[in-house]
Amino acid sequence: PSTAQVPVTVFHDVFSKAIESGVPTVYLSFTSGLSGSFNTAVMMRDQLIAEHPEAELYVVDTYLASVAEALLVYEALNQRDNGMTARELAAWAEEARYFVDAEFMVDDLESLRRGGRIPSTVAYAGAKLDVKPLLNIALDGKLSLTGVARGRKKGIKQLAEYYAKHVSDEGAARFAVIGNADCPKDADRLKEALSKIDENILFLESSIGPVIGSHVGPGMLAVVFWGKDRREELSVADRIARKVKGN
Repeated sequence: PSTAQVPVTVFHDVFSKAIESGVPTVYLSFTSGLSGSFNTAVMMRDQLIAEHPEAELYVVDTYLASVAEALLVYEALNQRDNGMTARELAAWAEEARYFVDAEFMVDDLESLRRGGRIPSTVAYAGAKLDVKPLLNIALDGKLSLTGVARGRKKGIKQLAEYYAKHVSDEGAARFAVIGNADCPKDADRLKEALSKIDENILFLESSIGPVIGSHVGPGMLAVVFWGKDRREELSVADRIARKVKGN
C-alpha cells in the first residue's frame, strides 16, 4: 500500500467553500514533519486570501499525527463550542500542540522504513535486536525513537509507565486516547495497566485506519494524553537554539 498527500484541488475546493460560507475557519493540519500537506494548505490559503482579503481562514501545523492529532481536534471542538473565535482557536492550537503527549509501540520498523519515516539504518538495527520499538512525535513533528521493549507485554508496561511519568497533574479528571492497529486485545491490556496507575482515568478508543496503518503496520499500539509542556524537556543548548531561531 502507498499514501499521498492531500491534492491541491482538494484544498482549493474545501477552502473555497469555507470562504463562501462566511464562517471563520480553522484547518488543523497533519504534521509538516511527516507530510507536505501543510505546505500545500498554506500555499492555497495564501492564494485564496489574496482574492478574498476579508475572509478568516487559519491554517495551523499541529506537529501531530493520527491519534495524537485527534486529541487536539477533540479538545478544539470543545473550545469552539465554548465560544472561542476562529482567531483565538488558531492561537490556542499553536500552544496546545506542545501539551499533547504520545508514545506508541510497533511490531517492527519495516513499515515505517518503507514509508520513508525513519532511516533504514534504524530499522535494520531494530530488526537485528528483535525488539518492539517505542516511538513518539518530537517537537518538530517528526518521529523519534524513545526506547525498545523485549516483547509486547513489556512494551505495554512501558507505555503505561510513560503515561505515569508525563501526564499533566492539572485538573481533576484525566483521560487517555488508546489507538490500535488491529490489536484490540492489547488495547484492553493497556487500558488495564493504565487503570492500575489511575483508577479514575477516562478512555477514548480509536482504531487505526488504512492510511496511518500502511505506515506503522499491524500491531501498533498508542497512548495519547494531555501532558506537561514538552518544550520544557529540551536541553539548555536546544532551548538557546530555539530562542535564537525565534521559536
